[in-house]
Amino acid sequence: MTEWNGRCCRVNEQQALSLLGLARRAGRLSSGHDAAVEAIVKNKACLCLCCADASARLQREMRYNCSYAHKDIPYFTTTFSMAALSHAIGSKAAVVTVDDPGFAAKLTSLLQQMQNTGKE
Repeated sequence: MTEWNGRCCRVNEQQALSLLGLARRAGRLSSGHDAAVEAIVKNKACLCLCCADASARLQREMRYNCSYAHKDIPYFTTTFSMAALSHAIGSKAAVVTVDDPGFAAKLTSLLQQMQNTGKE
């Protein structure tokens, strides 16, 4: 059972990374600290993602920005590394925001599945 959960988690991770790459090519992704904060402040962001190896200060700051002033933007610290995220989106970044509700909904469901399979 654990082998299947591990494989399922890796498949969901690859799907999430592929979807992030597609969102970037569609122009619906803000990558990097400054662009992500700007998207949050301008209410363009629908989802915020931080890499697993991002600094604690960056994760804390982005979590705060997503919840500040009743914005309630979903925030996830992902399981993939900065290198994997950077490879998927084509530029080096530890934090991204998804600026499209459709992409954000699909990514949220994939990330929640990854979290649930990790608990089993």
